[in-house]
Amino acid sequence: MFYYIDQLGWFRFPFHLVLLNIWVGTVSVFLINVGIHLILFVVMLLKVAVSTWLERRAMGNIQRRAGPNVVGPQGLFQPIADGLKLLIKEPIIPAKANFLLFLVAPMLVLILSLGVWLFIPVTRHVYSNFTLSLLYVVVVGVLETYGILFAGWSSNSKYALLGGLRATAQMLSYEISLSFIFLGVIFWIGSFNLIDVVLYQTTHNTWLLFPLLPFAVIFSISMLAESNRAPFDLPEAEAEIVAGYNVEYSGFLFALFFLGEYAKMLFLSAIFTLLFGGGGSLLFWAASSLWGISFIFGLKVAFVFFFFVWVRASLPRYRYDQLMDLGWKTFLPFTFGFLVFIIFVLYVSGTFPPLSW
Repeated sequence: MFYYIDQLGWFRFPFHLVLLNIWVGTVSVFLINVGIHLILFVVMLLKVAVSTWLERRAMGNIQRRAGPNVVGPQGLFQPIADGLKLLIKEPIIPAKANFLLFLVAPMLVLILSLGVWLFIPVTRHVYSNFTLSLLYVVVVGVLETYGILFAGWSSNSKYALLGGLRATAQMLSYEISLSFIFLGVIFWIGSFNLIDVVLYQTTHNTWLLFPLLPFAVIFSISMLAESNRAPFDLPEAEAEIVAGYNVEYSGFLFALFFLGEYAKMLFLSAIFTLLFGGGGSLLFWAASSLWGISFIFGLKVAFVFFFFVWVRASLPRYRYDQLMDLGWKTFLPFTFGFLVFIIFVLYVSGTFPPLSW
């Protein structure tokens, strides 16, 4: 009963009790959401730390050297030691730098690299189901370039500014080709939802790697340039003297860029697995339990992540003009042409799916 009549016959409504219940409910939901996001944040940081250790060990084996093997068993605690070292170092900020943007830039890169994981559908029980998740991935990927550009400009250094401009130009050049690849998958499936992409591959007992093989190959190369990894790590290797856009950063602020880079590598590996590798399912067989699906998905992501490591340990670095020619003169016209070809084939064959929003 939400109202009552007092002794004088006046109608009374307990607004204070209703407001109290609303406040308690809102605070409890807010605390639960904050706890979930903190858990996800810690899990992502642990995954990034383990990925750095795996990369250094794998590169050591490929190049016939030891790799990290001192701190902990097989050097397993080396990422923790590196993180503590960067955490206790003094952050030096240039005297004439833009103080606010200088601090915000690395935080923006890390937050955007972790924020895209909210809509990664390992299974149907995804944390946040968003019908425009593919569009969200593209938008967040573009916004991450602002963090790198802010880092280069706010440092008030010519080296950092040139490094930021080069990194921004490189990332935007390959994001256009990636956008055409996303459009090809959207037209093929008929949905902007990553869950629908995974369900399509599961129900048809196939992976989009086979019908869209040219897109898969270009995506695997473009994600190296998008994450500034070898052999396209030109923003971080300017004449082997300075570190590009983050040359003025040190301590924990530099660690944020480092974490953001590896978080983006893991994210791109997950996106490749979802778009072209069937997500958490195998060909002609799908695990029934949540743990089995998650395990299969994790193995696929680790395999794609090893591709980053193998390329870095094997191939020499491109020149900047070669990098831009590959993006603008090869990948861009080919992805656009193949996208038009896909639309034409779907239209002629009468299998053009209706887009679901």
